[in-house]
Amino acid sequence: MPKTKTSRYGVAEHLRTPKEMAAYLEACLEEADGDASFIAKALGDIARAK
Repeated sequence: MPKTKTSRYGVAEHLRTPKEMAAYLEACLEEADGDASFIAKALGDIARAK
């Protein structure tokens, strides 16, 4: 059986508009449950998207 090739998913590549970025941040804030590092990562993803 051949090996399956995978690659990292870069969310920043898929955040194209301010509306998408806002929706992503809102979803991350809901999922973070007070985890500041999770929110910081989401903000970094948005910064890379810009």
